[in-house]
Amino acid sequence: MREDEEKKEGKVGEGKRGQLKKAMWRRSRAVTALAARLPSPPEARLGAEPAGGAAAAASTSCRLLSLRVAPFLIPHDLIPSLGKLVQIEYALNAVNQGVTALGIKATNGIVLATEKKANSPLIDPPSLSKISLITPDIGMVYAGMGPDYRVLVDRARKVSHTGYKRIYNEYPPTRILVQDVARVVQEATQSGGVRPYGVSLLIAGWDEGVEPESGEAQRGDGEDEPKKATGKTGGILKGGPSLYQVDPSGSYYPWKATAIGRHATSAKTFLEKRYTEGLELEDAIHIALLTLKETIEGEMNGDTIEIGIVGPPADHLLGYEGVEGSRGPRFRKLSKEEIEDYLTNL
Repeated sequence: MREDEEKKEGKVGEGKRGQLKKAMWRRSRAVTALAARLPSPPEARLGAEPAGGAAAAASTSCRLLSLRVAPFLIPHDLIPSLGKLVQIEYALNAVNQGVTALGIKATNGIVLATEKKANSPLIDPPSLSKISLITPDIGMVYAGMGPDYRVLVDRARKVSHTGYKRIYNEYPPTRILVQDVARVVQEATQSGGVRPYGVSLLIAGWDEGVEPESGEAQRGDGEDEPKKATGKTGGILKGGPSLYQVDPSGSYYPWKATAIGRHATSAKTFLEKRYTEGLELEDAIHIALLTLKETIEGEMNGDTIEIGIVGPPADHLLGYEGVEGSRGPRFRKLSKEEIEDYLTNL
């Protein structure tokens, strides 16, 4: 009986090895066919033999073939020997070809600004929008592929409204939302059958939070046992504005001011010269428009510029008054008329 079982196992092993050999043979045939369709090296097209004879020419062709073919043969969820995921590099190229967007954090708010660039003069300008509302206190802008951005916006809204708020009866803090979006983006870099998201995001929000409590405030009057920290965060979360950037790799960073898109490098250089600590929101809007002016080719007006701000609560948008504890949303997009007024004062 044992001999029969060993024979069966041997046949199964041989069958698997045979399938593997067939798969490798088919792959080699595919590589050979692809190599035949590749253009020949420059020296071969010119009819000149490179130094070193036929062996050197063959070696050069092999190197060219490996450089051209290797990125396409390595799945994006495997890390090649160079330590770089090729598909993420392609996603970053899509971001670098996108329209420039920037964010600036002030002491009393945050400004997100970007260019609304139409591919055709027949497109209705009001239908173009790159800045999205996620929660009443959080907004988002992108650079890169618009369809990928819409998927992430839907995901962020779903988590905020049907996930976190349903459990805790409040919207998530900015950092929690950023972590969830970054996790979705990162999963696309290691899963089969999908590709990385071709967008970078700037996420701006305001967290109420509570100030860190002092040691004396945590103790009761004449009591030896310390008081419990007040607030849902235990007195460890400091409220205020926060600005984050999420990249196609799933990495995220907090920023004081940053830019993404085609002219991100020049925009960051301009922001480094203009940004100062203690900046007010009005000054941040002014600097954002000046930065876009340095990078935009063409006229700047309310139809070609989009601005979103995280600022003081807009209580007038509630539609009612006199309700204790209620406040208006902090995030809103500036109207065309407001943008025109800021451009006039540049």
